[in-house]
Amino acid sequence: MKLAFLLLLFAGQDEPRDAAELLRPVLRKHDLPGMIGMVVRGDGTILVQGVAGVRKRGAKAIITVDDLFHVGSCTKSMTATMIATLVDEGKLKWTTTIGDVFDDVEMHDDWKSVTLELLLTNRSGAPGDLDKDGLWGKLWGMAGEAPAKQRRALVEGVLKNPPACAPGTKYVYSNAGFAIAGAMTEKTTGEAWEDLMRRRLFEPLGMKSASFGAPGTKGRIDQPLGHTSKGAPVEPGIGADNPAAIGPAGTVCVSFADWAKYVALHVRFDPNGSREAAPGMEKLLESVKPETLAFLHEPPKDANPKYAKGWLLCERAWAGGPALTHDGSNTMWYVVAWLAPKRDFAVLVGVNQGGDKASKAADEAAWALIQSHLKK
Repeated sequence: MKLAFLLLLFAGQDEPRDAAELLRPVLRKHDLPGMIGMVVRGDGTILVQGVAGVRKRGAKAIITVDDLFHVGSCTKSMTATMIATLVDEGKLKWTTTIGDVFDDVEMHDDWKSVTLELLLTNRSGAPGDLDKDGLWGKLWGMAGEAPAKQRRALVEGVLKNPPACAPGTKYVYSNAGFAIAGAMTEKTTGEAWEDLMRRRLFEPLGMKSASFGAPGTKGRIDQPLGHTSKGAPVEPGIGADNPAAIGPAGTVCVSFADWAKYVALHVRFDPNGSREAAPGMEKLLESVKPETLAFLHEPPKDANPKYAKGWLLCERAWAGGPALTHDGSNTMWYVVAWLAPKRDFAVLVGVNQGGDKASKAADEAAWALIQSHLKK
C-alpha cells in the first residue's frame, strides 16, 4: 500500500526545469569540481534540477543528477525523524534520559537526567568535539569495527566526563550529542542505527540510493569524489569520511532526488505551512504522526539560535515566514538545504568539495535557485 502511494505521489510529473545555466557561473567563479542544485515542492515534485562540473577534479566524468552526494550534518534531522517513529510507537519518549537507557554505563551524575530532546536540540551539554582523553583518535582507530560498537565507545568516553556546560542552559553544536541519541535507539531496540534508518526512514520514503559514508568505488570514478578545501580529490575508503561512531550526526550519502523525498516531507508537514498534508503522505513513515513531525521543527522556548531537532529556524522574507535550514560537510563535501513551508518549496545544493569556497558557492547557488523559482 505504501509503495502504491509512493508511485502515485512521485509519478506523472512534468520534466523539471534545467538549472545548469544558474550553476555553471557559480562553479567557475569559485573554481570547484562539481555542483548539483534542485528545487522541490512539498508534494515531492522536483520542479528544477541541474548539475555542473565533474566528479573528480582533472577528470572528464561529469556530475549527473543521479549521482550520490555526502550530506554531512543534514543527517541530523533524519536521525531525529527516525527517532520520532520510535516515540510514536511508545518505544522512546522525548523525555527519555541517558540515565534511563544507559544504566550499565559509568557516567558523571550530570548526564543522568539529560533527555533525548536536549540531545537533539544541541542543549544537552554534549561537547563540541571529541578530543578529550584522545577519544577522537581512539574512534579513528576503531575503523572497520561494527558502527554500534564504535558508538558504544563514544558513549562511554563522553559520559565518564562532566558535560561541557550545565544541561539545558546553553547551545553547543555537538555531533557527540546526536551520536549519543543514536546509541540510545540502538540500546532500546537492539538494532544498529544504520538498520533503523533503512527500515524506518529510507525504505518507507523510497530512498533506494541512501547509504552511509563516502560514495563510490576506490580506483574508479563511478560516483563523485569528495575534495579537500584546497581541491585535492579524496579516494573512497578510510579517511574519506568521519568515523561511523558519529553516523547519527552526519554520515548519510544519497542522491538528490531521494534526499528531496525526505525534505518534501518536512516542507509539507511544517506547522508554519499553509496547506493540508498531501493525502496519505503520513503513511510514508511506519507510525509517525503529523503533529510529531511538526514537533521536530519546534526549538526550545527562548532558544538562541532557534535550533530545533536537526533544523535551524530563521525568518526570511522570500520564504513568506519561518524558513528551515541546515548545512552539512565532512570537510570534503558541502551541502545546504533551505525549506520554505509557507511557499511550499525547498532548495537543495551540493558541492563535492569542502571549505569556505564551497559554502560560499552553495549559498550563491541556493539564492539563484530561490530567485529563479519565485520569478517563474
